[in-house]
Amino acid sequence: MEQNHLYGSCGETMRRVMDSVMKRIEEYSSQYEKEHGEKLYEHLSGRIKSEESMLSKIRRLGLEENTQNALRSVTDSIGIRVVCLFIDDVYENVRQIRNLSGCRVVTEKDYIQNAKPNGYRSYHLILDFETEEPDAEGHTPGHYYVEIQLRTIAMDTWAALEHEMKYKKDIVNQELIGQELCRCANELAACDVSMQTLKRIIRGRYLPYENTVC
Repeated sequence: MEQNHLYGSCGETMRRVMDSVMKRIEEYSSQYEKEHGEKLYEHLSGRIKSEESMLSKIRRLGLEENTQNALRSVTDSIGIRVVCLFIDDVYENVRQIRNLSGCRVVTEKDYIQNAKPNGYRSYHLILDFETEEPDAEGHTPGHYYVEIQLRTIAMDTWAALEHEMKYKKDIVNQELIGQELCRCANELAACDVSMQTLKRIIRGRYLPYENTVC
């Protein structure tokens, strides 16, 4: 299959689905700020997975290269990232996203309370978004998966650096580097917890916060 035909007629719909979900996140965040005087996130971004990357993933999974597998067998063709100041904000965003109309949460993975062995922390949601436009299977209304990753600024910084180093070739002492990355992740996680605790004390609602280290 030609690379530029993988998403086919669904390509423009995917963009509209992403924009719609992001708009809903912006709307509930704006309402929350009006009511509480606090922003729920610092950065909101979205992307459509490049067809080159999707083809590579499909091949790794041993799937046939077609639109249906790209959009229904794989769940991250549409990706949204929500970057927050505090851990509590991540979970408040999760609560708000669960209540979005026209969306159904398919899976949730909490890598904040249960960090990956390498130190990665984030909260992942897969949404099934319903739209009036056809999907990859020709159904109307159509259904599209949207992956949402929510994390603090510290978590996002670590993930970006880890991603950069992971794709470097001919790295020596990989085991040592992995240990150092995990140590850095734990230190950043401890900072996140400290900042969260300070915020709660300042707001007069102190509660102890538990966090899992790798």
